[in-house]
Amino acid sequence: MTAFALTASLIISPLTSIAQTSSSANYKVLASEQGGFNLSAVEGLLRKGDSAISNDDLVKAREHFDKAAEVSKLLFSYYRDLSGAFRGLDARIPREMDAKGRKSLVLLAKANLRLAALFRRQGDPEVAVPLLVEVVRLTTPAKPEGQAAYQSLVELGFANTPFLGSK
Repeated sequence: MTAFALTASLIISPLTSIAQTSSSANYKVLASEQGGFNLSAVEGLLRKGDSAISNDDLVKAREHFDKAAEVSKLLFSYYRDLSGAFRGLDARIPREMDAKGRKSLVLLAKANLRLAALFRRQGDPEVAVPLLVEVVRLTTPAKPEGQAAYQSLVELGFANTPFLGSK
């Protein structure tokens, strides 16, 4: 009986492993821009939002920009966690995750800038302020996104002193 069970498991196990192998089409499914969970997918969401803005579909644009911001935050968090987990074990992985994390913050800043512009366009500047402050905090005023966010805060009257540090 034991021999039969062992033989049966040996015969069945290659079949299940064959059934579980994925085709090359399914390989790295999260790396896809369509429905993926990566930086390219966030860039795609920003492009879709821009397209919706150009078609005056502000509701659809907000959905895309909100989703881009949400995914950017998640990606940053996951990249940071992976970087920390491998720190001291394999320097290549933290370097890669840190670089991806920085890119995700830039994409988050871009999504927030677009959302803030959308809220300003809709007559809700007070909703734009927290987004703009977050952009300045995330990217610093030395980066173009931070400068644009601070300039918007000055234009809104939330801040009065223009930033001249990078000019």
